[in-house]
Amino acid sequence: MKALAALLERFDIPLALREIEVPPLEQGQVLVQVAAAGVCGSDVHMWRGLDPRTPLPIILGHEGVGHVVETRGTRLDIHGQPVAPGDLITWERGVTCGACHACAVLGEPSLCNRRWAYGIHRSSQEPPHLNGCYASHIILDARTHLIALEPDDDPAHFVAACCSGATAAHALDLTPVTLGDTVVILGPGPLGAFAAALARAAAAEHVVVIGGTSERLELCAQLGATLTLNRHANGKDERRQIVLDLTHGHGADLVVEASGSVAAGREGLDLVRQGGSLSLVGFGTPVGSMSLEPFEQLVRKNVRVQGVWVSDVRHTLRAISLVRQNPEAFAQLVTHRFPLSQATAALEAVEERGAAKVVLEPRAP
Repeated sequence: MKALAALLERFDIPLALREIEVPPLEQGQVLVQVAAAGVCGSDVHMWRGLDPRTPLPIILGHEGVGHVVETRGTRLDIHGQPVAPGDLITWERGVTCGACHACAVLGEPSLCNRRWAYGIHRSSQEPPHLNGCYASHIILDARTHLIALEPDDDPAHFVAACCSGATAAHALDLTPVTLGDTVVILGPGPLGAFAAALARAAAAEHVVVIGGTSERLELCAQLGATLTLNRHANGKDERRQIVLDLTHGHGADLVVEASGSVAAGREGLDLVRQGGSLSLVGFGTPVGSMSLEPFEQLVRKNVRVQGVWVSDVRHTLRAISLVRQNPEAFAQLVTHRFPLSQATAALEAVEERGAAKVVLEPRAP
């Protein structure tokens, strides 16, 4: 049996469609026919050669949903139920060791120093070769957490929960929202959209999303934002004054930087109140340095700056639950669908920032 995959063989050129022989499964592995693969901004960074982790050649794609084809031995989902051929599942994108200091002592598997993720860390030359979601099939490692979905779920609606949703849930886990808070989110992409929905679900009174794409801002409003500000229409000083007016001059309780922009991170420091928190969740690749005035912006204001790195399965579950609670709104997050043969066009759509969530829908050869 052969699978069809879109391979990144060299940086900055179109992906190549290649057939790959599906190897026999090893104990605990699961062969999945991919129904939907999310195209993430991180994938664009890897395609352009901006992520130092990228081994070539590689099958990109760390967000996936698909149907079980075969298991080698009994595999259980995270609720202890066996998975069987035909079942629709998703899975935790990162695989961790469970035994290191981060996993066993800190209880923070996202910080596991042996963690690897599908479509990011393993070349297609490394067995079992089908290591990413931009393919008709993927082989899941025996240590992968499996999450069963409902048979009639649209796979495309759940791919963003695997990464953007889970990472946003991690951010609000580290910097919790309390009843009546004002939350400002910088960046209206999938990450910011999930952050807005999570903040509103946590009973924030005001959820302000700032961005430069009107369509994305409108979607954030449907998902939970109580106010959206287009940075092309409202200057930086005006945005700050709007937040101050909204909060009786105090500033936001929590600012979430979800765009990966150093300028947005700096703006976040100006928007957060005394004793508030700035969550840096949008930086997935190196972007250079970010200057600040430690006394004026941090020490004197007693501000907490929290870095957020990826997520783990508990956060993925929260994101999936959020999608289930508001399915019609989250369905609108998926703005573009492409076949596997147009994987490069899908990457370009994400890079141009006009799309919200772009999804590949592979078909078996």
